Amino acid sequence: MEGVQHNRSELSEVAVAVVTEAARRVAARRVEVFGANAFDGAGGARPDGVETKSTPTDPVTVVDTETERFVRERLAELRPEDTVLGEEYGGDQGEAGAVRWIVDPIDGTVNFLYGVPAYAVSLGAQIDGVSVAGAVADVVHGTVYAAERGGGAREIAPDGTVRELRANPITDPGLALVATGFGYARERREKQGRVLAELLPAVRDVRRIGSAALDLCMVAAGRADAHYEHGLSPWDWAAGALIAQEAGAVVIVPGPDSASADGALTFAAAPGIADSLIELLRSAGGLEPL
Repeated sequence: MEGVQHNRSELSEVAVAVVTEAARRVAARRVEVFGANAFDGAGGARPDGVETKSTPTDPVTVVDTETERFVRERLAELRPEDTVLGEEYGGDQGEAGAVRWIVDPIDGTVNFLYGVPAYAVSLGAQIDGVSVAGAVADVVHGTVYAAERGGGAREIAPDGTVRELRANPITDPGLALVATGFGYARERREKQGRVLAELLPAVRDVRRIGSAALDLCMVAAGRADAHYEHGLSPWDWAAGALIAQEAGAVVIVPGPDSASADGALTFAAAPGIADSLIELLRSAGGLEPL
């Protein structure tokens, strides 16, 4: 595969098509599996179709696994020579120069479970560990965010309207709205809480949406000024970080084969405040793995 040239625009189109289809299926299946009402967690009972992964607070639903299978099947039809790494079924690195798709079938599974309207399907295309195209579908709102390396980032509305994305022109970190997230393990949460306690007085405010992929797209769209989080896996950031970067954000991502357990930092910020936020994180111990 070495020396093969891949059309990044075509890869982006594939990502958009697949996540759009997958998001529609996720929306329909939520009603079928859980009904119209939000799961309230009463009594600690686990509803049918829900299991746990790394900790009892880290759920996976039948819709997660169904959706990843669907994405893999569509990619096998559209891009049969490519490999896939997914949150639920893993995958291989692939050959040098080949395309590897990184899929998160539902980013924000807890939100999905409870009916909180912030969960997404994320699909990124990487070559030699570098994201070159990707798309993130906001399931509830029907919006799709997409980018290809060197080609900019865009937001596709449900009616097909396309808007170019640019990170906010903010220069004062004290006015920054910062998105973040937390791990499932108690020890990591304690460390993340200490970092946040030092950062919070220095910024406008903090949001915890519950989907890193959507957080990164919010930075791209100017709905947040920055996002940082420790312990993300490649499927959490492969598409969203590229979209933020192509919208002009300063981005830091872990290695392509990093694992959540490594605790590495993922960071995206509007360029005018990136250096200041990096220094704030450094002083709080937030640049190191947690």
